[in-house]
Amino acid sequence: MRELVLHCDEQQAESLSDALLELGVLSVSVEDADEHTENEQPLFGEPGLEPDVFAWRRNRVVALLPDDSIPEVMIRQLREWDIADISDGHWEIRDVPDNDWVRLTQAQFGPMKVGERVLIVPSWHRDDPELPSVADTENTASGLVRIELDPGLAFGTGSHPTTHLCLKWLSSHLPNNSHVLDYGCGSGILAIAAKKLGAQSVRAVDIDEQAVLATQYNAGMNRAVLNATLPDELEDGTYDVVVANILSGPLKVMASMLCNRVAPNGWLVLSGILEWQTQEMIDAYAPWLTLKAWDEREGWVCLAGQRPE
Repeated sequence: MRELVLHCDEQQAESLSDALLELGVLSVSVEDADEHTENEQPLFGEPGLEPDVFAWRRNRVVALLPDDSIPEVMIRQLREWDIADISDGHWEIRDVPDNDWVRLTQAQFGPMKVGERVLIVPSWHRDDPELPSVADTENTASGLVRIELDPGLAFGTGSHPTTHLCLKWLSSHLPNNSHVLDYGCGSGILAIAAKKLGAQSVRAVDIDEQAVLATQYNAGMNRAVLNATLPDELEDGTYDVVVANILSGPLKVMASMLCNRVAPNGWLVLSGILEWQTQEMIDAYAPWLTLKAWDEREGWVCLAGQRPE
């Protein structure tokens, strides 16, 4: 297979992408042309908020071509539409290796143990005879819990440092028979882990309906009884443990709300925070609850604090 790569500025990226799709390409992605340089520009929107711009200052628009396509014909049509500067130095063709992409993707996610108590098993390793089965983990006194997960459904595989940190906290600090709120549940991995680690009840919340569906699906696959909904459906009340693995921006905005969800003597656990943001986040939560850095991993920090009785 081949890719058509075009270079353009911020204002042209979206219209160029739309034009390429109209011309019949299989897919289009927009990349930062300055990535891995000192001019690399972060671009993302906080959960629930759209980014101010939808492209970088300098972009690569990459279109995956059908086998029977003629790139020169596409270039001629794009020039006629006058969407962007498509002179000879602003586009190129590159080959795409003919790989088994499903197998390569699955190879990135193998079984992973977090701490001493959590074993995460991707769905394609479900029948691996070298791993303890669900029955083995449920019928022994080892305390090990097995979580089967499809990493493709939503964010949260356990491999990201922020998820790993929250799982580690839950595996070592979660009180038995506690009531847990996972705010920003993603794939549901933290909510499922809390339930299997001994929580009496678990509420999982996300602003993304697909994340809620993924959590419900994964919970069913793991026989973990929990309630996953959108934020508007969250009832009033407090929890023994509130965990939120999101990003620093929304965590600051939600400081008051999250703290007020923590029961007296309960715990608030936050991740999605870079090391340099630690004090900034501690200060943001100080009016309601004292947080401390509990652990760090690969430049990310997990903060935890207990609400006074």
